[in-house]
Amino acid sequence: MDLERVKCWDTSKKDSWKNILLLAYQSLGVVYGDLSISPLYVYKSAFAEDIQHSETNEEIYGVLSFVFWTLTLVPLFKYVFIVLRADDNGEGGTFALYSLICRHAKVSLLPNRQLADEALSTYILEHPPEKEKSSRLKVVLEKCKALHTALLILVLLGTCMVIGDGVLTPAISVFSAVSGLELSMSKEHHQYAVVPITCFILLCLFALQHYGTHRVGFFFAPVVLAWLLCISALGLYNIFQWNRYIYQALSPYYMFKFLRKTRISGWMSLGGILLCITGSEAMFADLGHFSYSAIQVAFTFLVYPALILAYMGQAAYLSQHHHTSHRISFYVSVPESVRWPVLVLAILASVVGSQAIISGTFSIINQSQSLGCFPRVKVVHTSDKVHGQIYIPEINWMLMILCIAVTIGFRDTKHLGNASGLAVMAVMLVTTCLTSLVIILCWRKPPILALCFLIFFGSIELLYFSASLTKFREGAWLPILLALFLMTIMFVWHYATIKKYEFDLHNKVSLDWLLALGPSLGIARVPGIGLVFTDLTSGIPANFSRFVTNLPAFHRVLVFVCVKSVPVPYVPPAERYLVGRVGPAAHRSYRCIVRYGYRDVHQDVDSFESELVDRLADFIRYDWCRTQRTSSCTEDDASRSTDMSDCRLAVIGTVAFSGAPAYEIEETQPASVSVGFPTVESITDVIEMEPVERRVRFAIDEDSQADSRTENAMQIREELEDLYAAQQAGTAFILGHSHVKAKQGSSIMKRLAINFGYNFLRKNCRGADVALKVPPVSLLEVGMVYVV
Repeated sequence: MDLERVKCWDTSKKDSWKNILLLAYQSLGVVYGDLSISPLYVYKSAFAEDIQHSETNEEIYGVLSFVFWTLTLVPLFKYVFIVLRADDNGEGGTFALYSLICRHAKVSLLPNRQLADEALSTYILEHPPEKEKSSRLKVVLEKCKALHTALLILVLLGTCMVIGDGVLTPAISVFSAVSGLELSMSKEHHQYAVVPITCFILLCLFALQHYGTHRVGFFFAPVVLAWLLCISALGLYNIFQWNRYIYQALSPYYMFKFLRKTRISGWMSLGGILLCITGSEAMFADLGHFSYSAIQVAFTFLVYPALILAYMGQAAYLSQHHHTSHRISFYVSVPESVRWPVLVLAILASVVGSQAIISGTFSIINQSQSLGCFPRVKVVHTSDKVHGQIYIPEINWMLMILCIAVTIGFRDTKHLGNASGLAVMAVMLVTTCLTSLVIILCWRKPPILALCFLIFFGSIELLYFSASLTKFREGAWLPILLALFLMTIMFVWHYATIKKYEFDLHNKVSLDWLLALGPSLGIARVPGIGLVFTDLTSGIPANFSRFVTNLPAFHRVLVFVCVKSVPVPYVPPAERYLVGRVGPAAHRSYRCIVRYGYRDVHQDVDSFESELVDRLADFIRYDWCRTQRTSSCTEDDASRSTDMSDCRLAVIGTVAFSGAPAYEIEETQPASVSVGFPTVESITDVIEMEPVERRVRFAIDEDSQADSRTENAMQIREELEDLYAAQQAGTAFILGHSHVKAKQGSSIMKRLAINFGYNFLRKNCRGADVALKVPPVSLLEVGMVYVV
């Protein structure tokens, strides 16, 4: 079963106000759970330093002013009005920005890029390169290989910080919500109750992940909506009850008074204030599940006003209760008569907010896998209807252990807030830098606009980031340590993957060698289908030559299968398979490239073999009909030149032939054949892949059936019979079992990374046979030693 990409919104109705409002409501539980619970801990974290809440209220007014302008400038202006527009086919997040940049400039380190990928319907360039003059920045980026690596490291840094946020956000959210018990029990009991209750809730939260969010997702939006209405009502109550003139504190003048009075302590307290924008990145990361208008409406007209009222209400209460300065928290401003219902609602809202970041962590790790930057892990669909809802067992249990360990280790909001704040600001800085590149490379705006964007928002985020760094010994060390550990794993895996590809590329076998194999050399063709898995998009892999050398026989039907990722979020099922011949038709050898986007989940079903045979059958019918249409169908045409037959690939969709030789990819779209598309030979070579080759489109209608020759029909029937007979005889999956070692004379760092780091990860992650769901009885592994 090939899961279809199902969105929560219908593009044909995206302008309908009814549809936008419905999506805005649905987005509350998915997007804003984390952001909406920040009032639980912002003031407590901000006043965790040596700041004394004085009678003049300058401190509380200054913090409120900082909170207001931070919420206004970063989530509202930066994300809602600018960053959300930098979508990739409706998708958002760090990888969406990176894929946009890679499509508009040749900066990707993925070595198996083909020009055929640019024919994908999701591969959209707003300004085709042949029509627009290249910017100076683009030229510099494409020429400097060091910048390609630096860009990838920047993306990996953002990815690692998101994963770190997945550890810290559930801990601080649930801990802050449960901390409300301190007002209802003695300090001694509270000390021994909050941590166990928090750990129990976290344990339950992670234990339920394998059921998927779709089973309880309907519960998320009402909880967050009720929470937002609750904090809005509490805010209004406190404003009118305690200080109706609190709105004066929104003036930026109070920010300067705050910093002038508190000096270094005030600057350090910014590390707690920045927690008010925790979860803002989710608006962009979860854009693909909703629409731009829905997220904009939900934040502008509900979430933003509710948060402002909540913070103003807390400040109004604290401005008249100076004696509570030693126990500043959200719950002291809650009337005692409703404290227990608010506590229960806060815990539910914190669980919803934690669920959003956990799901986002699963998603971004799956995307890292697709870029070859993360060891293979098991990815499970939790919904047959909604694409993108996934569960990764290994990551789930690791997150749970780390979350509980962090909660037990820190035991207070101050240290948890310091750690979470650093991770949040690091992700936002990465987004700001990548969006600046998108403004120049993708939107083709003047560089001065990108520079203004970078300086304005970058300076704000750097100010907060610097304040977070001062808390290194008080909790901020944790996300840095996690990021270094994860980046080491991801970079080592990516580096070794590229080196393996280059080794395969330089040791591939010529097509003439394959065609020369025959009875004269003692090579036999045995019944069945042989699926040779390789990372190469052209040529014969070295592991197949090793296989034939040790076992002088190969299957009657031979298929070289390459499963690759392309820099687009999704590849439509009708464009997933790129099929061509390897050698003449009589050799019964084919090449099949299976393409996935960075948000696609590879097929986790058992029908790959059957679907591949169906696509090969479609290709055989199409190829013979194309030959008949474009030539006189002579014997020379039937046995085309071997050089050309290995690079002529056709996009084979999911619409099967029904007797007539009509072929359509999707609805009325004709089949597309890309003639002579080259492959990038090495990431160290600069190859300008300009479209100098002709791209030919063929549309074969039903009238061509009447003109088909008897000989042509017999050849089609004979090849199809051979294919289905081979399928009945059985399929063998031929995979390389690799061991990688560094070349002699390599540096110590390279030897450690390759000989120990990569091989340790390879042995302890999922094998390629498990990831591809290869039946053990059909598996043939060929041992290969890669010297890189």
